[in-house]
Amino acid sequence: MESADFKKMFSEIAKDNGFEKAFEGWIKTFTDTIHVLDLQKSNYGNFYFLNIKIFIQGTFGNTYVKNKQLVKNDGGDIFIRQPDIYSNQLNLEIQIDDEQRKQNIKKMFDGFLTPFSEKTSSKEGIKILHKKGDLFILPSVKDELGI
Repeated sequence: MESADFKKMFSEIAKDNGFEKAFEGWIKTFTDTIHVLDLQKSNYGNFYFLNIKIFIQGTFGNTYVKNKQLVKNDGGDIFIRQPDIYSNQLNLEIQIDDEQRKQNIKKMFDGFLTPFSEKTSSKEGIKILHKKGDLFILPSVKDELGI
């Protein structure tokens, strides 16, 4: 699969899951947070990393709005990448049937990204995931959230 075809396929799936294409990434806005997905191309091969960034409204006095900086420059208040079990789907050097890759990316959204987005759509949800040990939060952000 060519990179352009992969990005187009990824974009369609992201849109189907409530993410809006913006500034070469995908953004989903909630009351308390803005979630950003950004495919980062490796410099060492034909594979991608999925940067998942969460911007929490009010942290450090910030009010976030959709803009290019959120996608390309900032790391977010919370930053993670795709779980390892989904990494092969982002590696275009691994020969996978195009339809199978599409189904696997859908599984990544269904099994991880969409539920994760829902759980981290609020400050309270973020706190719960952190307290359960399912989400690492930097100390300065923990202080801002009162954790």
